[in-house]
Amino acid sequence: MNRLLSFLFSLFFLTIYGQQEQVIDSLSRKATINTSIENNTVVFSSETPSLIQIAGAPKAFYSYYWEFDDGTFSKEKNPKHIYKKTGNYNVKLWVTNHYDNGKPPTTRPKKIKINTISSDSQDQASMTESFTLQRNREPIPEDSIALIVSYKNTKDYTTNGKVFLFYNEQQYNGNNFDLTDTRTYHNETEVFESDVVYSRAKTDDETLLASNMNEYFKRFIFQDSTELLDLPSTINTSKDIYKDKKIFEFQDMAPNEERHMFFTLKTTPEMLKDTSAIISVRGVYVPDSNFDNHHVKDMEMEIVTSHDPNKMSSNGTFMNYRFIRYKTLKYKIKFQNNGEGPARTIRLETDIPEMLDKSTIEVIDMYPKCEICPKEEVRYSCLDTAFTDTQAIFTFKNIYLPGSEQKNVKEYDSTKGFVKYKIKFAKDFHKKKTKSRTAIIFDKNEPIITNYSTTRFLPGISIGAKTGYNYYPDLEDSKSYFIGATVSPYKSYRWYWQVELVTNLNSYKQSSISEEIITQAQGFQHLRRETISSDFTNVNWEVPVLVRYNVNNYIGLGAGIQANFNLSEKQDQEILLEDFEGVEPNFVINREQSKNEVSNSFTSFKKGLLFEVTGGFARIGPSVGARYVTNFEKDFNYWQFYAIWKF
Repeated sequence: MNRLLSFLFSLFFLTIYGQQEQVIDSLSRKATINTSIENNTVVFSSETPSLIQIAGAPKAFYSYYWEFDDGTFSKEKNPKHIYKKTGNYNVKLWVTNHYDNGKPPTTRPKKIKINTISSDSQDQASMTESFTLQRNREPIPEDSIALIVSYKNTKDYTTNGKVFLFYNEQQYNGNNFDLTDTRTYHNETEVFESDVVYSRAKTDDETLLASNMNEYFKRFIFQDSTELLDLPSTINTSKDIYKDKKIFEFQDMAPNEERHMFFTLKTTPEMLKDTSAIISVRGVYVPDSNFDNHHVKDMEMEIVTSHDPNKMSSNGTFMNYRFIRYKTLKYKIKFQNNGEGPARTIRLETDIPEMLDKSTIEVIDMYPKCEICPKEEVRYSCLDTAFTDTQAIFTFKNIYLPGSEQKNVKEYDSTKGFVKYKIKFAKDFHKKKTKSRTAIIFDKNEPIITNYSTTRFLPGISIGAKTGYNYYPDLEDSKSYFIGATVSPYKSYRWYWQVELVTNLNSYKQSSISEEIITQAQGFQHLRRETISSDFTNVNWEVPVLVRYNVNNYIGLGAGIQANFNLSEKQDQEILLEDFEGVEPNFVINREQSKNEVSNSFTSFKKGLLFEVTGGFARIGPSVGARYVTNFEKDFNYWQFYAIWKF
């Protein structure tokens, strides 16, 4: 009976547990898709969770991105879509929260079925360029973004071609993305590099040449979609910049036809965490496989921790200070009008760090697109640039930027704008990180303050050569010369570490009375004394580890610890044995002298503290210094005077 009750109880528990498992939803915050279907016309809407307003931020809101599973998409809140064919479709929705403290809601795809076709759907030309890259939102650590690759046949004949996608930049140790899903709708097929054959465009003699992709190497330059000719060079340059790639071939693309490919990129745990950094992906579009004519599009993205449309970012996240003279910094300030009406004037007050030269600012892109303002007042749309001691002020004048809450505004991207500019370094600047942010003022509203955009330098390595003389005040007839090498961060600003390896050639003398005894013979007392005089010659290694501080460009201070041990030591001994009459060392009655040689290696380990000061070029280049080393062993404190050159 007990066994039966136990069995029934277990069965009941498993049944209840199984039912509970079925109803538990793994999505803690989700949005749901609603549809209204009439034949082949579908109106989509969604139910979203309540927004968690960020204190002090503009009003929180959602933006939307839909994929209709037929090769089309929309960014409207409630799109209306007409399907061309009957069948089953799996519609996807990405909802992005702005000025909201919660995570972006997750949406389960919804299956819909189209049984009849009653409404005609005419393709609307939407592309103003032949090749574009878009995303639904900025990447956020441990989340996903949707990437849309769009291409258009601008030829007057049907074409077959290729599309390349490059991602995960080589300059970062970890991968920023995993490509978790690819969605194609026009029979695009993935191919691998070994299957790809490149045709060169016609040369001057009208011949076609084959080319090996591994022949080319070029410095990385951000590209636009201008038509280029040297496809192998572009591919090889892209491979040098990015770790991963995908290649797709397409067939039978009609004149003026537009196509879209969709990718899901999931950010990785090792993704770069700097939220002011700019990362990128690259697309390459070959409209006709018979020629190497192609288009390149780079899409820059800013890493975020929350989806704030007002943001400042830079490509100077990690820079090599040794080669900084050859680098131009790029900054991007993004903003969005979240009002109920259009903005006519937008003012961006952005900090300029000391190490940058304000006079070299050059605006390289902007939205809304307009001209740079002339000196005199004008009534047309333009961008004005002014300066204070610490800021650059960009002002959009006489523009029309719709508000996200404005009636009849369906496309949220139209409410966004940006200024992208480049700037050079000043003539004299130090190796220290900087941060800057922007105050964004829409018309006469209160300023919106962006995040801090930070720039920092890689430590770099500086190798130094060092030589000099050691002075041992407590040793007799001491002579000590040394040569060594130092390792430290390259051209540090204030505090930094330094490790050295120094080889010393030392010689000194040491005399000691090792023993005095009184003997008695024939009724007389005698004093016997043994004196040992040693000449030491040794080679020893020193390994100092310091913390240093540059007071300015010319004076540096340091302190640290040091280990010292002999590689080899040679000791030439002279032993003098003397007998004196009486108990005082006066009259010598006998003297005996002998010599001895002792050699050792890896002996006499010493430890100590050191303090030093240097003068000259403290950060890089030549300088001289004085160091005092106090050893824990007696009589081995010494001064070190040296010259050093850091490279």
